Amino acid sequence: MARYAARLRPALRIVEVADGRGAPGEIMRREAEALRGRIPADALSIALDRGGDAPDSAGLARLLTRWTEAGRPLCFLIGGAEGLDPSLLDRADARLSLGPMVWPHLLARAMLAEQLFRAQSILANHPYHRGPRGP
Repeated sequence: MARYAARLRPALRIVEVADGRGAPGEIMRREAEALRGRIPADALSIALDRGGDAPDSAGLARLLTRWTEAGRPLCFLIGGAEGLDPSLLDRADARLSLGPMVWPHLLARAMLAEQLFRAQSILANHPYHRGPRGP
């Protein structure tokens, strides 16, 4: 993940919050509280959620263009083992899915970093992304 994070411009900054403790609802509430306190006031927040939009890589590049043109810093929210609290999902400016499978948040973080790098490569017409191949 560090490889992709270092290649992104602007550089990807990762902020972790402590895992919540207790029953699932309490865990999500506590993690949401901690995350809310770390989201910059002017940020465009994008929640990773299985129910969110699941674009292909070129589609993510188009979304990234739209989001960055808003002139606000981007803040991607990745939940812990219980997922993101509904209050954070409701507050998010967008929801993004990495697909219907469930991923541990550490893998989701690496996959997001790679896809953001891929999206930037697509926008720069860099050959990193090779796109779909024929049948």
